[in-house]
Amino acid sequence: MHFDFSSAEPIYQQVADQIEEAIFAGAFVEGTQIPSTTEISREFKINPATVLKGMNILVEQQLIEKRRGLGMFVMSGAQNKIIAKRKASFYEDYVKSLIIESKKLGLSRLDLQGLIEKGYRHE
Repeated sequence: MHFDFSSAEPIYQQVADQIEEAIFAGAFVEGTQIPSTTEISREFKINPATVLKGMNILVEQQLIEKRRGLGMFVMSGAQNKIIAKRKASFYEDYVKSLIIESKKLGLSRLDLQGLIEKGYRHE
């Protein structure tokens, strides 16, 4: 995990984003325990209340769950929820603007498909 203390994004949101990314990448597997609030706050010198606030975002999104006396665990289906959320935001954040820009350039749907296929070939 890496936190940017000079960023405009609040640290608690960075905590939530970092843990979500770890779940997405498979570093925190469904059903396994994630580092405790205390561990994260000590290692990165972040207030425990701030870490907990970030974790609570993920609890609300049903990505992690609190198990009394045991800690926080990745919920079953968490990775799929993240993938679905990211697919939806991918459309909103990238595809819509790509289509708008392609229309400004006078590219047809076939032109755009050709460019995408070209991109896949060069991968």
